[in-house]
Amino acid sequence: MSIRNYIGNKDFYKQTARLAIPLSLQQLLGSAMEMIDSLMVSWIGMISAVGIASQVIIIASTITWGILSGTNIFASQFYGKKDDAHLKKVFGLSLCLTSINALFWMLLISLFPQNLIRFYISDNDIIIHALDYLNIARFTILLEVVSFTFSYHYRCVNKANLTLYVSIFSMLCNIVLNYIFIFGWGPIPAMYISGAALATLLSHFFSILIYLIYGIKTKQPFLGSFHEMFSFSFDFVRHILRRVYPLIINEALFGFGSSLIIKALGGLSRENLEAYYIGDQIAAFFSFIIWGFGGSVQLMLSYDLGKGNQEGAIQKSKHFMGLAFVLAILLASLLSLCSPLIMSFYNIQNEAIYASTRAVLFVFCLKIAFRLFNFTIFSILRSGGDSRIISFLDAGIMYLVAIPLSFISVYLFHIESVAIVYLITQSEQVVRFIFGIKRIRKGIWAADLTHVK
Repeated sequence: MSIRNYIGNKDFYKQTARLAIPLSLQQLLGSAMEMIDSLMVSWIGMISAVGIASQVIIIASTITWGILSGTNIFASQFYGKKDDAHLKKVFGLSLCLTSINALFWMLLISLFPQNLIRFYISDNDIIIHALDYLNIARFTILLEVVSFTFSYHYRCVNKANLTLYVSIFSMLCNIVLNYIFIFGWGPIPAMYISGAALATLLSHFFSILIYLIYGIKTKQPFLGSFHEMFSFSFDFVRHILRRVYPLIINEALFGFGSSLIIKALGGLSRENLEAYYIGDQIAAFFSFIIWGFGGSVQLMLSYDLGKGNQEGAIQKSKHFMGLAFVLAILLASLLSLCSPLIMSFYNIQNEAIYASTRAVLFVFCLKIAFRLFNFTIFSILRSGGDSRIISFLDAGIMYLVAIPLSFISVYLFHIESVAIVYLITQSEQVVRFIFGIKRIRKGIWAADLTHVK
């Protein structure tokens, strides 16, 4: 095994940068928006309430991501093949699937709001504020999934720069609206935690308007008439869903599994829970490289596979793994150096919370490095529709390793430190990496999926 196999040429790195940088910057802006939300909410002392309330929304968003990461395999390959007719149908099917998912979770929140919150925590003060947030945030789910669907398909047709500009606008819009609605301004009264939810809802609404107007004006290849986008045959839907449904199931299981870990952490003190949410928000801010790089991996390999260039895709996958090694080290180092400065912006007055946040951020440094490697592996496998093995690597290992370890650590061994509990659960990342590398080396993931009726 030569190291040269894992080093690409100049053109490879230029192409990767052209895709990864706009995608990473877009994710950075999204993460910055979430961090600003948490910062402003921390100033009114309600960060745990938003964190708990957001768990249901996160599950819905995770399933949406599973749907889009699956349908976009086909969108990218059809775009690489210049098959606009099927590209339009993929977009229409994506909208149908993501909207059905959103409406299900909106209905569930509307019918059982308190039950959902009490599943995670029993603190009545947190529950009351979390319900205030959910009362508005439930409507955000549908707008968010539609915005995501447009964003992902613009990426597939090499319009990543547009999604970046829309993200900039959305972030600025969210900051301004957050300030107005949370703290009040002029005739608008302070809405506190409900204001944060309303600001996010309006930001997504404006993003959708921009995507739609731009798409119509510029005649984007994935947009067409109602008939062109939504008149798909049974064979077409079956062909798509055969590859997509394992990803949907995986993300549903992964999202719920992540919530089970939060439930386990809910058995710790309120200070530990607060420290985890702050650490998680800071680490999420630095995850922009993971999502941007992973997105470029999937798109570039999907383009090659759509053109029938399997050997080129396999060679590029090795180059991506080599680049992932360098980026993992840089990303963990960046988080370690910058996290103390970012922590200073939060309203952390409790010394125990501050110490726990510092400790849990060290664990996140290790997690984020392994997560970049594993996400690169997943992106390589997704590019050829090797979705079933991803279900085992992602959700399967979470349920076999991370979830049992989290509950055992808290309720059996009574470990009181959130940092130690979370460190134990992250052994899942190592297990994923070992199995994932073995799967990539087999090369069976490199499949052309464009042969459809």
